Amino acid sequence: MTAERASVPAFSVMTERFSSAAETMSRVLGMPGYAFAVIDHPVSSATDTELAAKARAAIDQGLKLLLKVA
Repeated sequence: MTAERASVPAFSVMTERFSSAAETMSRVLGMPGYAFAVIDHPVSSATDTELAAKARAAIDQGLKLLLKVA
């Protein structure tokens, strides 16, 4: 959100387990409805293959957010 306030295109990534916390923080920081990429939880115990899939999902979602594609 700091980057976007400075007019730098960016997106945030959150695991599904913490998405409600991210939504709360976006409201607290004055950006209610801030959209972010949501990936499967957990990340710390994921295999390399699982991490690659999570990264691909984040990139796919992030591109849609950055390009405002519905």
